[in-house]
Amino acid sequence: MNTSCTVIAEAGVNHNGSLDLAYQLIDAAAASGADYVKFQTFRAESLVTRRAPKAEYQKATTGDADSQFDMLKRLELPREAFGGLKKYCEQKNIEFMSTPFDLDAAHFLTDLGMKTFKVSSGDLTNIPFIREIGRIGRPVILSSGMATLGEIEDAVIALEDVGLPIGKITLLHCTTEYPAPPDEVNLLAMNTIRAAFPGAIIGYSDHTQGIDIPVAAAALGAQVIEKHFTLDRSMEGPDHRASLEPGELTAMIESIHRVTRALGDGRKRPTTSEIPNRLIARKSIVAATAIARGELFSADNLAVRRPGNGTSPARWDEIIGKPAARDYAQDDPV
Repeated sequence: MNTSCTVIAEAGVNHNGSLDLAYQLIDAAAASGADYVKFQTFRAESLVTRRAPKAEYQKATTGDADSQFDMLKRLELPREAFGGLKKYCEQKNIEFMSTPFDLDAAHFLTDLGMKTFKVSSGDLTNIPFIREIGRIGRPVILSSGMATLGEIEDAVIALEDVGLPIGKITLLHCTTEYPAPPDEVNLLAMNTIRAAFPGAIIGYSDHTQGIDIPVAAAALGAQVIEKHFTLDRSMEGPDHRASLEPGELTAMIESIHRVTRALGDGRKRPTTSEIPNRLIARKSIVAATAIARGELFSADNLAVRRPGNGTSPARWDEIIGKPAARDYAQDDPV
């Protein structure tokens, strides 16, 4: 199992339409140690109809006085802003990524030089869109919130049919609710996805509150973790409440890297740091009392005590009943 884990810090629309906040989000993501900072590239007119309703979580965080269209319109960033954001990411040594929500945005991001494409859970069944993304030929990350295994398979087939190899496809298990209830996360579904799509990179996109569940996903072998973050969870906007603040993002990433280092390679053997401790912690067969030459070794005159620099007690049965070849004082190794 590949135990390295890439972390995508999902800024999303938590800039609230402010370019200044977008740059601050890049600063926070870079400082946290994330590998990517991800935004969203869309125009409300191409994404939703003017009468599209809000999700319940969007109503809870932004009210229901306006439509989803009006909310998204306020959260757009102008296309001309993305070049500057990408260049700033390069200066901060963090990879730029943005989710396109239509083909125009995808081609724009291609021309911008974006290295990896992310397809949102909402577009997993948008096969014409996924097919065109695949034709670009760059690695693709698919989120699978709300999906069945069959729907994931359809999306993977669409990518493979246009020539994208399975090794360039990342599949993120996901629960599309903000925040997601922990008892609906079903992290073990990652194992099902891994078994169904051998060769694909498997990961997890998290919408729960806190950092424990994405860290647990890393412990289960997730190779990519995506997590929303914000500068301030109390800000107005649809995704802030289900996002981490900068200090929490840093703590999550540090924990993920600790956990993935701890996974190791699965082989059971003494580690480098353990070997010196075998002398101290293990035991040897020693004389429990003084033993005269020729006396038979028995459970009455032998004991097992530290240190472990003598005969291993694993050989106890070989020694019991044998005559002593010399005299032994108490605690002498046998």
